[in-house]
Amino acid sequence: MAMKENKLDENVDGTYYVDDECIGCRLCVRSAPENFKMRDDANTAYVFKQPVNENEKHACESALDECPVEAIGNDG
Repeated sequence: MAMKENKLDENVDGTYYVDDECIGCRLCVRSAPENFKMRDDANTAYVFKQPVNENEKHACESALDECPVEAIGNDG
């Protein structure tokens, strides 16, 4: 389970975030490319844009459910 006190600095403020447990598998980037991207070093992902519609929210929830290390959090 993701912990907001361990979220990566690159995350934009908002409901969804990625914490330091991320292993860089890119599943979230494939599931929700409008909201997640990889850091420049490609080792971890982060939320660069919070969802602004139902399609993006659904994609973020899919990414959260698919994350193999539960590094994605939702404080909403």
